[in-house]
Amino acid sequence: MGQYLIVWDLETVPDLTRWAAANDLAGKPEQEIREAMGSKFPKLPYHSIACIGALIAHREDDEWKVDAIGAPHIGERGEKALIKSFVDRIAELSPQLVTFNGNSFDLPVLRYRAMINEVSAPGLSMKPYFNRYSEDAIDLCDALASFSPTGKATMHEISLALGLSGKPDGIDGSEVAAYFQAGRIKEIADYCETDVVNTYQIWLRYELFRGKLTHAEFKSSEAALHYFISSHAASKPHLQHFVPNSRVDSSS
Repeated sequence: MGQYLIVWDLETVPDLTRWAAANDLAGKPEQEIREAMGSKFPKLPYHSIACIGALIAHREDDEWKVDAIGAPHIGERGEKALIKSFVDRIAELSPQLVTFNGNSFDLPVLRYRAMINEVSAPGLSMKPYFNRYSEDAIDLCDALASFSPTGKATMHEISLALGLSGKPDGIDGSEVAAYFQAGRIKEIADYCETDVVNTYQIWLRYELFRGKLTHAEFKSSEAALHYFISSHAASKPHLQHFVPNSRVDSSS
């Protein structure tokens, strides 16, 4: 099997049912539960997965080539099916996993929600993905800060510092729950896809820094990403933001 990479990201919303059950509010009206929960960040088991964004790439000779970018969401299938499809793909490819803040959030949430939904995920045990310092699962937020809280920066800040385009205007992570309540799930998924592309671009630069890619291989891998995005302009106008000198009208 070739060398594969999955860059991924979760978007989540509060699991009101399980939070209510844990706080003696089972059966209460939704609004009452929301008011009791307040605006504080729920503990990780109470983050229901709304979508799983992923960029899948493989190493081919002198470059990384993108095979797919997507963000299946609960507007299409249930949370259990989302998780099962994703962990089965990991089992199939045995890839390196790349996240931004995945050690603190995405990986533990995925594990909690797989257990809550009774999903068998042996693929997540094939490699030491839950080992914080493993090369099999790189959290760029941690790695670039040398695992120091004081050294951390946001994905957008790092992207701009590297001369990349950063996050596009529009929804940000703090608005996901509101978008979900308004039924705007596809917009959440599109936003999630932009996050995985941002993460992938930062990872390519990190691989160049580490000497895992030569400069020519790095530029070739960037070009392959831009080609993939451009060739999917009709179905993914929200990603054209990442293509240099793009003339695509995202409203078309």
